[in-house]
Order: sequence, then structure tokens, then C-alpha cells
Amino acid sequence: MTQHTNQIVQALLRKYGYTFSEELGIKLESNTPSALFRWLCATLLFSAPIGNKAACSAAKALFHHHWTTAQKMLKSTWKERTRVLNRSGYARFDEKTSRRLAEIARFLLNRYQGDLRKLRLAAKYNPRRERNLIMECKGIGEVGASIFFREIQTVWKEHVPFVDQFALTAARKLGLPTEAQALKQLVPSKKFPQLLAALVRCNLAKDFSGVLASR
Repeated sequence: MTQHTNQIVQALLRKYGYTFSEELGIKLESNTPSALFRWLCATLLFSAPIGNKAACSAAKALFHHHWTTAQKMLKSTWKERTRVLNRSGYARFDEKTSRRLAEIARFLLNRYQGDLRKLRLAAKYNPRRERNLIMECKGIGEVGASIFFREIQTVWKEHVPFVDQFALTAARKLGLPTEAQALKQLVPSKKFPQLLAALVRCNLAKDFSGVLASR
């Protein structure tokens, strides 16, 4: 790695080097049903065409109400979820997303007893199969699946190295490698999700010149 590349990577990590799950207080490394369910719910929120801050605010509000497992989510009402989402700045998609949250929770309970680790077992740890199964959740499409696995690779190691298009776009604009394995080599393995999140945040903020100037 050249000094120029290292400077860009360090500038990214200084400015944006924290994952979205960390921002939401989700400890994915625990690999518990609750942590995985919360990250899937957050994924649903992030995948809508709405601002990142609104999605984060809405996710935190849902978790503040203790709707942190599939079982607990289904104990809430559509009206309660809609009101929480609306008050959190998620107004454009509050009604649809409220319905989707219940549909996902019900699907996970019926198919996997609310435990996404059982989805992984059903897929026999095959990344492509896992991706296909996660997209059986209503509201989770290609974009949502990419968001989900970008950070879930922290614990589901069969996905390492996974890089989504949002991160790759930023890498290309910053002059960094655009091949997953080469990008992974730029940081220690445990820092890879942080680097990807930093690239995504840089892309969302359109802050390429800012990162390059601060290297």
C-alpha cells in the first residue's frame, strides 16, 4: 500500500470510521437473535429512499420501545409502530414500513422461530443461498441484502470479503482499489467493516474532496 493510499484510508477512518450497527448500539459480534433481528429491521429502514439520519433516528426509536425481537415486534400494533416512525422523521414511509416490520417478524417466527442463525443453518453457510433467503423477507431486496451483509460479515465470516456498490463507488472516486480482496488488504481484518462504513458515509455525504483534502 502506497503512502498516498494509506493517507486516504486513515482520513476515512478518522472522519467516518464507525459502522451503522455501532451507531445504533447493536453488537453484531454477539450473533444473538435480538442483535440480528435489530440489524435486519435497521436494514429495512436504511434501504428506503430516505435520509440516513431519519433511518437511524427511526431505528433507535423502535429499539427504545423494546421492539428488539420478532416476538416483541409482533406484540406492538401497526398504529404504535406508525406513530413511532412518524415522530422519528420517517413520515414518508411510516405506514408501509410499519406493515413490513410486522410481516418480517411474522415470517421469521414462522420459518426460523425468530432466529436468523437458523436461516444461516438452512443455507448451509452458503453466501448466495443466505442472500436469497434474506430476500424472502418482504421489503428486503438487492439493496437491503447488500446493506445487511456488508456488516453481518463481522460474524458470518463466509461473506468475507463482501463489498457493496455504495462502498465501491466511493472507493473508485477516492482512487482506492475496487476489488473486494484488494480493498480488504488496506486495513486489519477487524477494521474492514469500519472501512466499508466509512466509504458508504463518504458517498452519502458526497465528501470525496473533503476526505482527500484531510489526508
